[in-house]
Amino acid sequence: MMFGSVGARAQTPDADPSLSTDAVEDVIVAARRSGAPMWEITRGDATLILVGDLNGTPDDLDWRPDALEAATARVQRVMTPPAGRVSGSDFLRLIWRIRTIGTLPQGVDHADYLGADWNARLEAVMADERNETWRRRSPVMLSFDLLKDRAGYRRGDRLAGDAVRRAARKARIPVRSVGFVRGDEIIESLIAQPPEAYAPCIRASIEAAEAGPDGFRARAEAWRRWRVAEVVASPLDRALFQCWPYGDPSIGPQLNGLWVEAIDGALNETGVTLAVAPLRLLAESGGVLDRLDAAGFEIVGPAWKAVP
Repeated sequence: MMFGSVGARAQTPDADPSLSTDAVEDVIVAARRSGAPMWEITRGDATLILVGDLNGTPDDLDWRPDALEAATARVQRVMTPPAGRVSGSDFLRLIWRIRTIGTLPQGVDHADYLGADWNARLEAVMADERNETWRRRSPVMLSFDLLKDRAGYRRGDRLAGDAVRRAARKARIPVRSVGFVRGDEIIESLIAQPPEAYAPCIRASIEAAEAGPDGFRARAEAWRRWRVAEVVASPLDRALFQCWPYGDPSIGPQLNGLWVEAIDGALNETGVTLAVAPLRLLAESGGVLDRLDAAGFEIVGPAWKAVP
């Protein structure tokens, strides 16, 4: 179970880290040609390339994965998003409790945790839905339906992550996930969270549904043109990170914490590390780039903050 991108793990030893400054610059130039938004941070002999990934894009989106693949083949190591470490017993428990996870508690209505105004907007969005089963769907499952059926979201490929995974495997570059979340913790969170914990998720999903499928393509176009603040401001992008897993009150902080620790570690490793992370995690207010900027690092790459 992956949270945002690939989770392959290579067992080969680190490559020789003795790249010249010119060679490092060549890697960075190649990566930028892909069209994926990226940032370069250097501390001493350590260079970190942060690539902002996007999950779910139109099939005909025009970008250059070959350039990012070429860059990946020349770095020392690759970092990818956290993975869920799920056992057979976790899957059995998930199947056993699927009704609890998938439906509202008895006697609870969506209006009870959304309030009258937001429930009216939900009713308007779902007005043409012939099947009334959505009324009993849990907030987690209802958010999936709103984003897929009303906002036009399709999971699809993880653009940068998939390109990096292919290249790293071919070039035998070590790939490591930044960490893991235990399967029993994931399932327990899905079971235990009350509906009101997901109210921000449903409100954001309603806004994305109101924006409609055009927002799905606009978000992808903004990504490939490096209009990072537009991606972050997208109702669809906001909803994806207000909902499970990053918006989960228990799991989300774990995922963010794993990234913070991994990035701090990468800036202490000699050579070039390429990290593929969800763009929003990097560029949102108070996110990774803001934190590095506040710490005094020079960050080379596209603007990520909205212009006041």
